[in-house]
Amino acid sequence: MVLIFKCFLVNDSARVALSTLSHTENDTRLKKLFQRDALVVDMRTVVGITGASGTVYGLRLLECLPGEKTVVVSDDAATVAGHETGMSRQDIEGLADESYGNDDMAAPIASGSAAFDAMVIAPCSTSTMSKIACGISDNLITRAAAVALKERRTLVLLIRETPLSAIILRNMQTLSEAGVVIMPASPAFYPRPSRVEEMVDFVVGRVLDQLGIENDLYLRWSGDEAPDEDQ
Repeated sequence: MVLIFKCFLVNDSARVALSTLSHTENDTRLKKLFQRDALVVDMRTVVGITGASGTVYGLRLLECLPGEKTVVVSDDAATVAGHETGMSRQDIEGLADESYGNDDMAAPIASGSAAFDAMVIAPCSTSTMSKIACGISDNLITRAAAVALKERRTLVLLIRETPLSAIILRNMQTLSEAGVVIMPASPAFYPRPSRVEEMVDFVVGRVLDQLGIENDLYLRWSGDEAPDEDQ
């Protein structure tokens, strides 16, 4: 399922209509809706893919993200992706607008002056997470994460590891206290998923939620009874 976004938001006539809205309560709400969606369309996101199992999360995220997407694939991630999905580094990079090697410390996203809005590392190995927690920037993924931290930008780490040692948990706490979103890749089972893709979409949908991006990748809990099997 590919997210469909309102193309008319970038249409000149729509922008003119937006600027001429009256100040009634309903028009104010509509104006906020247009502004929010316009920001989503213009959003710039960096996606790092590391060598943890679960490269499918990063791939699906790249498919669903709106706006401008930059991807950095580590060497280990490229190896794991080949085993898990059959996709090459070039295949993955083709899902983004820009890509850089993980050893390219001169890439624009290595600088705080690079105007990206958010960064997601999916999946994020506990090694990469621990480096970020300790302030180690020894490759482009950890350096871009350090930039997101110091510039107070949204940083989401989709952790794919179990069980978790005390060291890992302490590093997670350090990052959480610094404002980083720590997200274990934990799919829900109340929607009664029948395919792996549904479980992946649940996790990716939750990541998009953290970025403020509306999506219908998964069934949201409503408090009602569990859905029928054919839903």
